[in-house]
This record gives sequence, structure tokens and C-alpha cells, in this order.
Amino acid sequence: MTSKNSFQLVTRHLSFVTVFEMRRPERVAELLQEEIAQIVGYELEDPRLVGVTVTEVRVSDNLRDARVFVMVSGDEAEHKAALEALRHAAMYVRKQLGLSLSLRHTPELHFVRDTIEEKGARVDQLLEQIKHEGEAPERKEEE
Repeated sequence: MTSKNSFQLVTRHLSFVTVFEMRRPERVAELLQEEIAQIVGYELEDPRLVGVTVTEVRVSDNLRDARVFVMVSGDEAEHKAALEALRHAAMYVRKQLGLSLSLRHTPELHFVRDTIEEKGARVDQLLEQIKHEGEAPERKEEE
């Protein structure tokens, strides 16, 4: 084999490894999301966690840390209470993940409030307000 061919082979192999490794955090994040949703929904008996939904998990490249995004139905006080309950239960959830998933290291969990739905509702509200403000001048012109 010539050195040019071996270089191309190594380059192809390295690009395959890079793509494979790049996807691993995403695959682990999906597994974690499913498992955490099960644990929070069925194993934790804290009444503050009734309206909690796990929306997304993002895992660091080294798979040591995971940010768990959650949405909570209710008012601001219920949001704070649910996040406090999740942070209190994080070690238990992590232990259960370690037992159910075959990972070398179970990531440390950081629960974060997911505000995307709230932001989307605010955008909808603003668009509706703009729509009504645009209709008001047209009605005045017709009269």
C-alpha cells in the first residue's frame, strides 16, 4: 500500500470516528431523557413533581454532565418548588440511571427550567396584539 492510500484510509477512519463520537452525546441524551422521564413520572412520589415534564436533555461532550430541561404546569411558586424537589432528588435519579444504563460514568444531573413554551406564548401574544393594532387604524379610516 502506498503512503498516499494509507493516508486516505486513516483520514476516512478518523472522520468516521469523529462522526461516531459526535453522535454519542446525542444518543446518550435520548436515553437519559427517556429514563429520567420514567423515574420522575413513576418512581418519585413527591407531590411537587406532579406537573413536571422532561422536555430535553443535553449532555456534555465528555458525558460527565447533563442539563435536564423540564417544564412545570402551574404558577411561579409551583415552578420553584418543583425545581427544588428535582434538585433534591438528583442523586437518587442519578443512582437509578446508573443501575439501569450501562454507562462507564453516570452524568451529574443539573435540572433547568425549560422556558421555550412560555417564550412561544409571549410571541403569540405579541403577534396577536400587533394584529389588533393594525386592524384598529383600518376601521377608523372606513368610518
